[in-house]
Amino acid sequence: MLYGICAATAAFLLAALLASLLRVPALRLGAVERRRRRPPVPLLGGLAVVLATALVAGAGEWTGVVRLGPAVGGLLVAGASVALLGLAADVWHLRRRWVLAGTAVAAACVVPYEETGAAAGALAMLWITAVAGAFRGLDHADGVAGSVGVVTAFGAGACAAAEVMDGLAVLLSALAAALAGFLLHNWPPARIGLGACGALFTGFLLASAALFACAGRGPGAGAGALTALTAVVSADAVLVVLSRRIAGRPPLRGGPDHLVHRLRRLGLTARGAALLATAAAFAGVLVGVLVHTGRLGPAAALWVAGVVAVAVLGLTRVRVHEPRRGSRDGAYGPGRRSREGVSGPRRGSRDGGRAGRRAVRQAWDFPVRQTRRRASSQVREPLRVRNG
Repeated sequence: MLYGICAATAAFLLAALLASLLRVPALRLGAVERRRRRPPVPLLGGLAVVLATALVAGAGEWTGVVRLGPAVGGLLVAGASVALLGLAADVWHLRRRWVLAGTAVAAACVVPYEETGAAAGALAMLWITAVAGAFRGLDHADGVAGSVGVVTAFGAGACAAAEVMDGLAVLLSALAAALAGFLLHNWPPARIGLGACGALFTGFLLASAALFACAGRGPGAGAGALTALTAVVSADAVLVVLSRRIAGRPPLRGGPDHLVHRLRRLGLTARGAALLATAAAFAGVLVGVLVHTGRLGPAAALWVAGVVAVAVLGLTRVRVHEPRRGSRDGAYGPGRRSREGVSGPRRGSRDGGRAGRRAVRQAWDFPVRQTRRRASSQVREPLRVRNG
């Protein structure tokens, strides 16, 4: 107990210190995220989380206070390799498909096939890869990925402690503390970002650790606990894929169509949206822990899945994609105004582009509004001029 408190404190302070020191190297290497109306945000904050987590967990293994074991040690090594792949993506801008492929290979090396079996092991590998990629997508706003990661790490650590997996619980507590230290610099407005390095490492470690802790349970309780633990991450991923599918956009191309983007469109502030996402993650994690420990039945996870489905369907109605230029909706799209102040034609018109060009031409020819009404005379009585 005392070592866990000391390890969490050391991870918190180390991550906060490293995150402040890595801002300048990130700016010099060009590992930044461009944002509108804001200076570029450095993306090496995830490296601070990785180093703090690995050093604290490795110190426990090296001193012999808390033995991680070969399985947890292999999990940490695989997570570090995924973090290196994410670091390369931050610095050299690797394609997402190659990053996901490398994450899938690392996930295939950590799945406990002796407990899951071959078929379920293949599904678990795909699930770990999807959660890691979804955590990278969750890093689209300040403070969201870090706060959701802290809550999920505590929940997965509680599941590991219930299974008497001390090494895994210490590793997850160190991860939660490192993310909390990183949040000191990432809470809106962020001074440093998590980046692909930290997001992939966090998602990969959380998904693999939750799978390790829940593998010994039955298929119903295990699947229910895993679903509830990753409710917010799954909601964001499903929302993005579904909305891009409807809009006809590639699923791996970034855009302002994530969960927090839509919450901001509804009027929430950056901090309010981050707090709402954190509260939703806490509710899902609480249900997952109760299902794992047997306090609730596996059917409770169905309620979480139902709430996620309703939220996704409701948020898909929040419009974030603008129509493409040159579409049938007109030269400037419905509801958008041209630079001359003429609005485009309505949706569904057959000659949208022609009507838009005609309206722009008329605005060029007649910049002043014309009227057909005759000006009424201000003087109704005849004027009389007095001479002398």
